[in-house]
Amino acid sequence: MLNTGDILETIKMIQEENLDIRTITMGISLLDCIDPDIDQACDKVYKKITQYAKNLVKVGEDIEKEYGIPIINKRISVTPISIISSACKGNPIKFALTLEKAAIDCNVNFIGGYSALVQKGFSAGDEELIRSIPEALSKTERVCSSVNVGSTKAGINLDACKLMGKIIRQTSELTADRNCLGSAKLVVFCNAPDDNPFMAGAFHGVGEEECVINVGVSGPGVVKSAIARAKEANITEIADIIKKTAFKITRMGQLVGTEASKRLGVPFGIVDLSLAPTPAVGDSVAHILEEMGLEKCGTHGTTATLALLNDAVKKGGVMASSKVGGLSGAFIPVTEDAGMIDAARCQSLSLEKLEAMTAVCSVGLDMIVIPGETPEETISAIIADEAAIGMVNSKTTAVRVIPAIGKKEGEELDFGGLLGHGPIMKVNSYSSARFINRGGQIPAPMQSLKN
Repeated sequence: MLNTGDILETIKMIQEENLDIRTITMGISLLDCIDPDIDQACDKVYKKITQYAKNLVKVGEDIEKEYGIPIINKRISVTPISIISSACKGNPIKFALTLEKAAIDCNVNFIGGYSALVQKGFSAGDEELIRSIPEALSKTERVCSSVNVGSTKAGINLDACKLMGKIIRQTSELTADRNCLGSAKLVVFCNAPDDNPFMAGAFHGVGEEECVINVGVSGPGVVKSAIARAKEANITEIADIIKKTAFKITRMGQLVGTEASKRLGVPFGIVDLSLAPTPAVGDSVAHILEEMGLEKCGTHGTTATLALLNDAVKKGGVMASSKVGGLSGAFIPVTEDAGMIDAARCQSLSLEKLEAMTAVCSVGLDMIVIPGETPEETISAIIADEAAIGMVNSKTTAVRVIPAIGKKEGEELDFGGLLGHGPIMKVNSYSSARFINRGGQIPAPMQSLKN
């Protein structure tokens, strides 16, 4: 039975508190597109994507109109392209251009999967695809790329970390005329999930179904407002408030995922119940932490409040959907969060504090602008540090940093839209080059003696 109070509450969340479905992402397997002829393979890839996703945007827009629920992005993720390109002779850039054409023709915002999984080493085609990433991202607008360099079971591929430091820098250099936008579409993972609907890290895992619909929800403003109404609540009560609010947010994602699945005729995959912020005022994870009692995000107590938030979101969200997956938690992308931007500007928030925060929240060092002169070995070491947190703690971590070519600490970079804007943050100037240049594999951690 419909409850009028629940309906009015949801309307208020949407109109006043920035509640939305951040994305519906169609995951498509390209394994049957493998062909020794690269042109034939690209042709198969294009036909399959456009066949499955031709109605994705229309269905999303129809659901928006019928239910009054904003769906901000419609996206596609595909099998990691390194798997497909390994069977071909030819430049993998052809696949990037094919993905771009398919994304444009399907009218989606982004397409993810120009990716490689190299946590234990490079297989045939992996390194070739990785080295093509800067050119691929400079020649496309909608293609996103990711590389998984570590896992709890495999350890960390330090050679891959070293290479990715170089690739990130080259990507920024090739897109310097567009505010280094290419690096904002490139993420380096440890323990990358197969069913993540969020960009830039989305790809369709090889263990997934032929085609699925995954949904990513978002509602930092809703959580902040709920806490603000409970002015005298203790921290235990705050956790309970967040759980109940996360349940309501995720329930909306479950509805959209179920409807999209039915109308598109493909299975419903998962709801990713992450709190994904935007640069808009009132849609910030940092402001949730400040509502709990911090004067400014980044001060002492930030890691503790973020840990509470992340855990409560998961506990509340899993009760609202039987299909929870992806990343699921609280995102802390600096340039995409109004509160994080303010905290970074006043230097309450540092790169080192952000690294500590990533041990207890979703993903990792996300959308952080660093000085353009930062050495590639330093970027590689940042990746290795973050991968170590993910590896040891059996969680997904990632790095999406943007070297601002030609700019220094304290200046700003503006990407516009959901990618936002933010200050160039300070990076430790002492060298990590000798460590990174050793290469090799950081062994997987002991799992039998946890304490």
